Amino acid sequence: MRHCAWKHLFARIAPRAIKGERMKKLLAETLGTFALVFAGTGAIVVDHASGGAIGHAGVALTFGLVVMAMIHTFGDVSGAHLNPAVTVAFAAAGRFSWRDVPGYVCAQIVGAFAASGLLRALFPADATLGATLPAGSAGQSFIFEVVLTFLLMLTILSVSTGAKEKGITAGIAIGGVIALEAMFAGPICGASMNPIRSLAPALVSGHLEHLALYLVAPMLGALLAIPACIGVREPGCCGGACASSR
Repeated sequence: MRHCAWKHLFARIAPRAIKGERMKKLLAETLGTFALVFAGTGAIVVDHASGGAIGHAGVALTFGLVVMAMIHTFGDVSGAHLNPAVTVAFAAAGRFSWRDVPGYVCAQIVGAFAASGLLRALFPADATLGATLPAGSAGQSFIFEVVLTFLLMLTILSVSTGAKEKGITAGIAIGGVIALEAMFAGPICGASMNPIRSLAPALVSGHLEHLALYLVAPMLGALLAIPACIGVREPGCCGGACASSR
């Protein structure tokens, strides 16, 4: 009888605990994505408002540093994806459950739009709120975004633990790649590498031109990184070996 009572109690408590852990992960993704969009696109907005006080290098470093900080802050909670392309690629690689993808993406959307909405309230005169727009042709920026996100996701797959970006190495490597790519490619394509980082400021500012480019290219680049990772890593690095991390 006593054993059955404990079993019944565990059956009632366990789902609540699981639900609580899931909510913590979603909150971490919301806060982390908010920080990324607020600091990253905010650096662009402040640079415009201050007559170039931050500069291109400062904007690139801001994106890299905020991602590094969020990985250290939330990496052990949600994995600090902060990017729908990363979440989908982790799922496609077998490192993350597909049933958790919609929740993560919704949390990232909420965080990004909250950040862009706050920036709109703080800087109502800014025209683009840091939206990504190609400097050259759309085709040129599309290829840039595919390659940039491919390299970023390949780095993430190589330094992450399962579907979690955590630890000093992951933070420095991923943040460093983002800063590097934003530094050299930002003036051409904006170096988005993140659909929600482009979607939120575009919708809030009303600049929807070329938006499809920044939604499709990062997703394609992230997915292309999976076979590349399989090709250079040990057998089963994606698509099975990390199934226990789901």
